[in-house]
Amino acid sequence: MSSDTDVRRVPTFEMAAACGVAVANIYYNQPLLGLITARFAHSAIAAAIPTATQLGYALGLLLLVPLGDLMERRRLIVTQFLVLALTLVAAAAAPSAPALALASLLVGLASAVAQQIVPFAASLAPHTRRGAVIGTVMSGLLAGILLSRTLSGFVGAAAGWRAAFWIGVPLALAAAAVMRWRLPRSAPAAGLPYHYALGSLLHLWRSQPVLREATYIQAALFGSFSVFWTVLALHLQEPVFGLGPAAAGLFGLVGVAGILAAPIAGRVADRRGARAVATMGCTLALISWMFFGLITSLLAMIAGIFLFDAGVQATLVANQHRIYALDPQARNRLNTVFMTGMFVGGAIGSAGAATIYLHFGWAVLCLFGALLALISTLPLYLRRNQV
Repeated sequence: MSSDTDVRRVPTFEMAAACGVAVANIYYNQPLLGLITARFAHSAIAAAIPTATQLGYALGLLLLVPLGDLMERRRLIVTQFLVLALTLVAAAAAPSAPALALASLLVGLASAVAQQIVPFAASLAPHTRRGAVIGTVMSGLLAGILLSRTLSGFVGAAAGWRAAFWIGVPLALAAAAVMRWRLPRSAPAAGLPYHYALGSLLHLWRSQPVLREATYIQAALFGSFSVFWTVLALHLQEPVFGLGPAAAGLFGLVGVAGILAAPIAGRVADRRGARAVATMGCTLALISWMFFGLITSLLAMIAGIFLFDAGVQATLVANQHRIYALDPQARNRLNTVFMTGMFVGGAIGSAGAATIYLHFGWAVLCLFGALLALISTLPLYLRRNQV
């Protein structure tokens, strides 16, 4: 049984920072998409770079995150960070759009190390503080998602898109060193062979209705999230705004204010239930699309981003709180199912966003994003009696 002493001993800040460093790599390419497509103007593959990265991340969740239930976690986490550094070198040096797409897939695969850290933190937390601990670690992860766009936007504008990937290399190596130094050793939670662990994912999906519902909600909501951020840089380049990649990255700073929602959502989930927090978060995300679609101004965009990121973050913390309570011996595998579904939803959102925006424009894109946000709310409002 974990105790409060366990939580104090765990380097929560370092774990949060490492999550942010890892997950940031998935989003470096979004503010740079205009620069990348200009560099590889004759390749249709260039526009699919964000989708390749998110698909790689989903693949990493499926194939690598279950290893956390089977192996010593500190060694696994350090190794993945080292591999991540190598994949970033490949992305930075990619000579063609297909090579960059492949490197981006591998970057996404290795970046799944973030989801080794989150269930590790949850396993060290007592039940009464699990939501708060998850919220704190997730605030780091979410800061990485948002600040990565700001960093890559400025770096891309000043030094080109390759420089953003080069910056990720020392960050990944530093995270590997800190995790090796600060993380406690762990014993595997399950004594299963790898292929049995993978096979158990389907059993968990079939036997855990809460897991299915949480995954469905988060997949739809993250799809909506990806719709917006995938094409924001392209939208801001339109004559109505006339802004470049640095401005697109700067909008990430707006979302940082919403990071406060993660630890608050965790504490509220501990006291009043995670499902209520998820309901509130999905509703905020749906409302944000009214700001994006109905008002053409930077102030409306800023207000919408604040509501959107706060809603998505609160829902994510609440749903992870729900699934980690289902089976302490299978937290990594539960997280695998949940996060794989979430990032498949994100990849679908990114792919749909690129196609819809290029063929139909911003207004139809907003309808698509709002529809996904609406879908995420349906289980929460239709089945209020569940946990």
